[in-house]
Amino acid sequence: MSFIQSFGAAEVVTGSCHLVSLESGYRIMVDCGMFQGKVEERNFEPFDFDPASVDILLITHAHLDHVGRIPLLVKNGFRGKIVTLKSTMDLAEVVLLDSAHLMEEEYRTRYKKAQRRGEEKSVKEPLYTVEDVEDVLNMPVEYLYYDQEVEIIDNVAVTFRNAGHILDSAIIEIELKNEHKHLVFSGDLGNQNDLVMTNPKDIKDADILYIESTYGDRNHKSIRESEKEFKSVVIDTLLNRGNVLIPSFAIERTQEILCILKKMYDTKELPECKIFLDSPMAIRATNLYNAYHQELSKCCNDFFKRDGTVFDFPYLKYTLKAEDSKKINDESGCIIIAGSGMCNGGRILHHFKHRLWNHENSVLFVGYQAEGTLGRRIVDGEKWVKIYHEEIKIKAKIYTINGFSAHADQNELINWMKNYKRLNRIFLIHGEKSKQEIFRKAIAKKIKKDVHIVKQKEKIYI
Repeated sequence: MSFIQSFGAAEVVTGSCHLVSLESGYRIMVDCGMFQGKVEERNFEPFDFDPASVDILLITHAHLDHVGRIPLLVKNGFRGKIVTLKSTMDLAEVVLLDSAHLMEEEYRTRYKKAQRRGEEKSVKEPLYTVEDVEDVLNMPVEYLYYDQEVEIIDNVAVTFRNAGHILDSAIIEIELKNEHKHLVFSGDLGNQNDLVMTNPKDIKDADILYIESTYGDRNHKSIRESEKEFKSVVIDTLLNRGNVLIPSFAIERTQEILCILKKMYDTKELPECKIFLDSPMAIRATNLYNAYHQELSKCCNDFFKRDGTVFDFPYLKYTLKAEDSKKINDESGCIIIAGSGMCNGGRILHHFKHRLWNHENSVLFVGYQAEGTLGRRIVDGEKWVKIYHEEIKIKAKIYTINGFSAHADQNELINWMKNYKRLNRIFLIHGEKSKQEIFRKAIAKKIKKDVHIVKQKEKIYI
């Protein structure tokens, strides 16, 4: 009998990895992502399955928690075929190379320090290297388009639908023709009325639905309300000669923020200032969004038609090189958009070191902060943080705007499920357990369906 097992994103948000083992002997994996935050040590544990036994890898989208362990999968024997969308693979290349560079750099730093103590053997090697990522990029890939049904193996067809989460993110439908079963993996579903992305596609039929639950416990503020709050923080801070620090995820959130700032520039709401996009990864991702602009919202395409570019405008400056990033320290009255989004690395830490202690500055969180990350600790109210071995007192004003989430909230997730004409079984993944319990009760009340919270490695029979 066929079954599904989750080897990540089960009672936690990150590490998405779901293996469909078919009666026929074929094995299809949906995503192979990295664990982040307080569960990141799981990345160093061996896979609980044989990577060489996986025939097909389907990728919903290119966020690190959905693609981050693919190089490890290949390194440990996966030789099957990858099936995804072209822009997803282009983004995955950016994400994985950045991940490998960071891990290699961190390893070298730790190794040098350990050498001085004679403790070299205690230093963990990086999960994978740039060379391992290149092995992934040389794998056979079958590229699909949205709404195109393709038989990937005998009597098994897949269709990718627009999830509206990030560029070319997908809901994946798997039809098991011999078993007369229709499986749906939501991937990450986007927020309605997103500034950059289009709305998620409605699905009508599922025997089994694996649905994300990141924000299953709450509803976001409206985009209009969030945009208004964002503008207020930016304008007030700049007019008071402060700097706005925005820790931002390179993919989707950065592009959303750039759209808002460009609209503010157009309407003359934005005080004259310099805006620094200080993230090589975000710059590369923004270029890809621009290249695939036809997949984006009407607002983005209107910008492109008028300007020949979606995101660029006179105040915006890109800082690819480290020396250009350091020069930002001498600037005042500016907006700095830098990674990483959860503040667990990247150039945002340098800007925190130079500006977090100044009460005139503002830190504007516009994305999810996982448990165990520096961003989460700041959002939760810590007054002191250690950055590069130095204790920094937090005097800057801290703001959190959740309405910009690239994830659907509770109402949106439930409304999306209500559009199914036939929905038999619902399984919750990709969420913190406490939030999943709240979501489970909300589904039971509003849809009258039984819901199961998936556990790590649990077998769900199809």
